[in-house]
Amino acid sequence: MRFLTAGESHGPALTVIVEGLPAGLPVEKSFLNRHLARRQLGYGRGARMRIENDQVEILSGLRLGFTLGSPISLLIRNRDWENWATEMSPEPLAHGQPAPTPVELPRPGHADLPGALKFGFKDIRNVLERASARETAARVAAGSLACRLLEEFEIRVASHVVQVGTVKLDSPPGRFSPPEIARLAERNNLRCVDPAIARKMRTEIQRAKDAGDSLGGVFEVVASGLPPGLGSYTQWDRRLDGLLAQAILSIPAVKGVEFGLGFRQAELPGSQVHDEILYDPVTASFSRPTNNAGGLEGGITNGQPLVLRAVMKPIPTLTRPLQSVHLATKQPAPAPAERSDVCALPAAAVVAEAMVAWVLADAFLAKFGGDSLPDLRSSYDHYLTRLAAF
Repeated sequence: MRFLTAGESHGPALTVIVEGLPAGLPVEKSFLNRHLARRQLGYGRGARMRIENDQVEILSGLRLGFTLGSPISLLIRNRDWENWATEMSPEPLAHGQPAPTPVELPRPGHADLPGALKFGFKDIRNVLERASARETAARVAAGSLACRLLEEFEIRVASHVVQVGTVKLDSPPGRFSPPEIARLAERNNLRCVDPAIARKMRTEIQRAKDAGDSLGGVFEVVASGLPPGLGSYTQWDRRLDGLLAQAILSIPAVKGVEFGLGFRQAELPGSQVHDEILYDPVTASFSRPTNNAGGLEGGITNGQPLVLRAVMKPIPTLTRPLQSVHLATKQPAPAPAERSDVCALPAAAVVAEAMVAWVLADAFLAKFGGDSLPDLRSSYDHYLTRLAAF
């Protein structure tokens, strides 16, 4: 499978083309819109979320509620476009029409300066419009299609926030299953499973907002119901942990990913890290008493829940900006204070869900193939039968 997104933050719309889903998958637009709505929620979000009301328009690839096996094209309109129609017009300037005021002060921590240097732009708006996290709405739309496919095979993906600033949820990785996360995390606007910790996170975010600052943190994504055997150790670019890490690190502001125990493994002996293998003759199945590996060994799923955590840096745009340099004059000046979030952890976790679901669905199709849902199901059932007789 593959997908491509297009669109600028303040352009007319975001678009995404999804290719590779099998024919016959039932999809309802309301399912996609629910995931888009979740991305917009969260304490600490900026004013943009009060303007947009993301709704997907399905332009192709479905008929009467089922996928056709052909490319699916989706469109999400930007309601804020009407305020930027002149500034962001794709048409050339009319004779005598003044050019929009250029953005010439790059923000530290953003793509502004390296993007301008790469493409030779004198107006940073050419960079920031596409580098904006607004693009992730299109990813959530694509990822929700992957979620829909995985659900057909009882594979569930969920996420929750485990740290904001210095406030942490004291629980080991993978402590909560996707159904528990869906039940507990969606009850508050921090998407944290513990309401008491969520209240402390809220206080931390408000403190940063009052100081004109921003906050990052850590989110966790868990996937259950995965069969062993997705991914491969045979080539570096087929290892599932590498593919997942690349997908998560592509989310704006994400700076690190870990699986299972993650970085804690550096301080523990091997006897406390590796998951022992057990065999139950009654059920004729292998099992593990622990899941320190996070469901992956050798780049392959091992049948346990996938558990990954990622760290998101603080949003680069600050209302009390850091020092920068004017591109034209090269003189020092404060960076601009564009409209932005204080903390976007809850939204980033939803985006990560979508990206994890996409990578897992792609690996699932690579393993079991099939142009239609019945073909895919037949191949999967045959594989489960073979595993039961192993």
